[in-house]
Amino acid sequence: MKVLLSNDDGFHAPGLKTLAEVLQDFGEVMVAAPDRERSAVGHGITVHQPLRIKEQPLLPGMKNSFMASGTPADCVKLAVQGLEWRPDVVFSGINRGANLGTDVLYSGTVSAALEGLLLGLPAIAVSLCGHDTAGYELAAAVMRDILEKDILPLKTGALYNINVPLTAGSELPKIRFTRQGTRIYNNIFEQRKDPRGIPYYWLGGTPVPASADPEVDLTAIADGCVSITPLQPDLTNYNLLRQLRKIED
Repeated sequence: MKVLLSNDDGFHAPGLKTLAEVLQDFGEVMVAAPDRERSAVGHGITVHQPLRIKEQPLLPGMKNSFMASGTPADCVKLAVQGLEWRPDVVFSGINRGANLGTDVLYSGTVSAALEGLLLGLPAIAVSLCGHDTAGYELAAAVMRDILEKDILPLKTGALYNINVPLTAGSELPKIRFTRQGTRIYNNIFEQRKDPRGIPYYWLGGTPVPASADPEVDLTAIADGCVSITPLQPDLTNYNLLRQLRKIED
């Protein structure tokens, strides 16, 4: 298996290295990741300035390992269409922090995987629901278990968003197949002033408690389960479309 690995936390993020170590046991790995943190850039691509890459081994002796000046989507697009790497699957992660519910629309981690899907490749995004770096080993163990057991069909059109909860104990958390929930925040724009007295704004916020719907990713994580959600890029509102087509008739 040939694997293309990217992320949005940047080339030097520990989650990228941890996932690369796992993937090396399953095939040939190419790394193409941003040269700096690109969290929450969504599916942005670079069209008005050049993309620069630098070859650097992520792991000792690793070939085909690059950092790029662009976004996560840029990295995947550049690897496949620019460097002409032909992977069998695209991985993105391990992200530092959850990518649940509608947050996937902002996520650079998910967007790197989605770019793989748009290029005709199966893809997997992996996120750790917390900021405890010790959790990367747990997320890596979950991914190793999933790959060894061949749980997920890696076929054209497949995109999986995997979130791993921070749990204690030696046993791996159970897996729950879920649908995407809705992530709502109480956003707070805090006004501050720079040294010249000019105001600027800093966005913060806290998530609103989610519903207890057992089918959604948010609930699975709250219950201490691994959430695996199959995603697709089609944002069509089919219920509304059916109503509109009645007007045509």
